[in-house]
Amino acid sequence: MVMLLVIFVFIVIFIIATVFFILTLDNFKGYLIRINEAEANIETILNKRFDLLNKSIDVIKNVLDTDKEIIGTISNIRSQKLDNFQLDEKLYDAIKEFHEYSEIELELAENDEYTKIEIDLIESESEIVALKKYYNDIVEKYNSLVEAFPYSIIASIKKFKLKEEFKITDNIEIINSLKKR
Repeated sequence: MVMLLVIFVFIVIFIIATVFFILTLDNFKGYLIRINEAEANIETILNKRFDLLNKSIDVIKNVLDTDKEIIGTISNIRSQKLDNFQLDEKLYDAIKEFHEYSEIELELAENDEYTKIEIDLIESESEIVALKKYYNDIVEKYNSLVEAFPYSIIASIKKFKLKEEFKITDNIEIINSLKKR
């Protein structure tokens, strides 16, 4: 009789552990899906910004009537394979270069195409900040799950790693300088 009770207890523990494992795994997968969707949305905005800055090179060259390299950061980005975190940082460097041209060359500030690109860059900032905040919120919850016991056991079994968060506040001054014009 004791043997049956022990077997019954092991079966109940096994069922509870299996249900916990499946529910936790589903929870991890839900976070990973949301993280991937948020990152894809961020990537879309980053590509839009890259295209705007790439387009600005021709506008700047035409207005200034020059053949010298304009916004060298964009040229460097073209030749590199960057993840979204690296691309984000490089694009802020390129936006800073873009802005410096309008401070130096007054005729750029009066050009409609250049101004349109500048407005589009400013508008894309609010989009990207909102997407980064959403992404960071999900990643924060996911990372806390990866580190919390007993979820960390399942995370290590399934090889779930901590995710990196996007920097948000570091580059706001660059966009604010565009708005001041």
